[in-house]
Amino acid sequence: MADPTLVFDDLRAEGDELDRLVAGLSPAEWGRPTPAAGWSVAHQIAHLAWTDRSARLAVTDPEGFQALVEEALAAPRTFVDQGTEEGARLPSDELRARWREGRDALDRALRAAPPGARFPWYGPPMSAASMATGRLMETWAHGQDVADALGVVRTPTDRLRHVVRIGVRARDFAFGAHGLPAPTEAFRVEVRGPSGELWTYGPEDAGQRVTGPALHFCLLVTQRAHRADLAVRAEGPDADRWLDIAQAFAGPPGGGRAPEGAAG
Repeated sequence: MADPTLVFDDLRAEGDELDRLVAGLSPAEWGRPTPAAGWSVAHQIAHLAWTDRSARLAVTDPEGFQALVEEALAAPRTFVDQGTEEGARLPSDELRARWREGRDALDRALRAAPPGARFPWYGPPMSAASMATGRLMETWAHGQDVADALGVVRTPTDRLRHVVRIGVRARDFAFGAHGLPAPTEAFRVEVRGPSGELWTYGPEDAGQRVTGPALHFCLLVTQRAHRADLAVRAEGPDADRWLDIAQAFAGPPGGGRAPEGAAG
């Protein structure tokens, strides 16, 4: 990304939108369960606050971040959940203030990063723009969980472009996470953004294709909705398989969501 300012601005806007959504919630609403099993609204915000802090450390304090990596290696199954649980137990005002301060600190750190610099992460090193893209994707996805818990329908924006991009780029990772070989053929992905613009990736004459609304593609790759409930379509067997396993997030395969109306 030649000029990372756009994704920095969009990350800030995404966080501000979610901040407005949780402003004024009662303690009962902060405790309301979300579609993520065992996670309340407070858990969702606490997780974002914890990960924002990790990202800021990666950019500003590599030694401090390395200490987090060592903690993660010592307890890979509980490390993130422990930080999330601790944050979720805070009073809601304190949790929201901590999250807000962390977002501001990360924003300043990303904008101050030297051009071309790469920073450590739990996977491969990342540029400031890639770090911001990942944080935007997570903020949007966990914000969707919060909105679903509160019964709010959010208006999609063209900030989804960043989520689409990371979802497309994570194609081979998704196959590998499921123990499958990555397709050797490039896919064509065509999704329609909220403003009506067509966003395209891959060769125009590719035999394997994925099409649909950008919002639905984002819900798919963040595993916030089941494929059966989305207007995302595939042409070609490998593209069809991808829609079953797509994920834009790092780590092991997620459990996804059941189709609407499914038992349980």
